[in-house]
Amino acid sequence: MTDVAANLSRVAATIPAGVTLVAVSKFHPVEALRCAYDAGQRVFAESRAQELAVKAPALPPDIEWHFIGHLQTNKVRAVLPHVSLIQSIDSRRLLRAVSDEAVRQGRVVDVLLEVNVTADGSKTGMAPDEFDGLAAGFSAAEFPGVRVRGLMGMATFTDDTAVVRRDFEALRGLFDSLRSGVFSTSPEFDILSMGMSDDRDIAIACGSTMVRVGTDIFGYREY
Repeated sequence: MTDVAANLSRVAATIPAGVTLVAVSKFHPVEALRCAYDAGQRVFAESRAQELAVKAPALPPDIEWHFIGHLQTNKVRAVLPHVSLIQSIDSRRLLRAVSDEAVRQGRVVDVLLEVNVTADGSKTGMAPDEFDGLAAGFSAAEFPGVRVRGLMGMATFTDDTAVVRRDFEALRGLFDSLRSGVFSTSPEFDILSMGMSDDRDIAIACGSTMVRVGTDIFGYREY
C-alpha cells in the first residue's frame, strides 16, 4: 500500500519556498486524499467534473481545489462551486463560458490560460497563434467573472531534458512577456504552473511557481 504521508514529505522537501505544491489526486480514492490532508497538504487538483463533485463534499472544507483537465463548457456549472482555480482554460470560448457562469453564481473565479508550446498537437492547450490572438486583444472588462492569474503548460513527454527545458523556457518567456505587457497592471498575474512528477526540478529551475505532482505522492493511478 502506498505510504502517501511519507511520499508527500519527500516531495515537499524538494519544493523551494515560493513554489506551490498541488497534489494531483485524480483517479485516487478519497482515503488517499485524506492521508495527504492529514499530513498537511491543502491544495489538490482534479481533472473530471464528476470525480470532483464526489470528492469535494467528502473532504474538509478548507481544501483548495484546482481543476486541471480539459473542461467542457457544459461542465462549467458543475465545477465552479467547488474550485478556487481552473488551470486549464484552453480557448476564448471556455474563458467566456467560465466568466458568464461565475457572474451567474455571484463570484469571480481565478483561472490560468493553458498553452501548448510543444510540437505535440495531441496535447491540450492553446496553440501559440491562438494564444497570441487571445492575449493581444484581452480585456478584463470583457470577462468580469474571471481573474487571470497566469499560465499553465506541459513539456514534451521525452527523456531528452534539453527538450523539456526548452519547452519550460518557452512558457516562462510567454509568462514574462505578458506580465510586462497586457497584464502589467495586474499584480495578481503571478502564477506559472509547470512541472509534474517527472520534470518538476527542471520546471522549478526555469521559474515555475506551481508544480502539479500526482504519482510521486499517491503512486500510480487507480482506474
